[in-house]
Amino acid sequence: MSFSGAKLILLIGGKLLTIRRDDDPSIPWPGLWDLPGGAREGDESPEACVLRETVEETGLTLAPEGLVWRKHYLRPNPAWFFAAKLGADAFSRVRLGDEGQAVALMHPAGWVLRDDVIPHFRMRVAEAMDDMHDL
Repeated sequence: MSFSGAKLILLIGGKLLTIRRDDDPSIPWPGLWDLPGGAREGDESPEACVLRETVEETGLTLAPEGLVWRKHYLRPNPAWFFAAKLGADAFSRVRLGDEGQAVALMHPAGWVLRDDVIPHFRMRVAEAMDDMHDL
């Protein structure tokens, strides 16, 4: 299955870990709140892609079995979205990588209503939260 990249909906203590993108007009969605993840490298699997990007962007190492939700989306680009849950203490281990201005924890229901998040990620987060309600 073809895909361009992968993103992680990471709940830490029930709140969404989000990264504010750089204010660089040459990148898509400058300055908006984003999710950990990014472009596929080589022939890596969707899981390998999202786990690598999460380490690079947040410093957090997750096990593949910690991915509790997954879905492949075809638009706007073929991409995988995953979700994982960590305890509140994990936020003390978050370290912003080479990309982004800041990291924050936000309530997922509030995040999806914000005007300063990547627009099409709102429905991805809302769908994951609905699906994971029983997890």
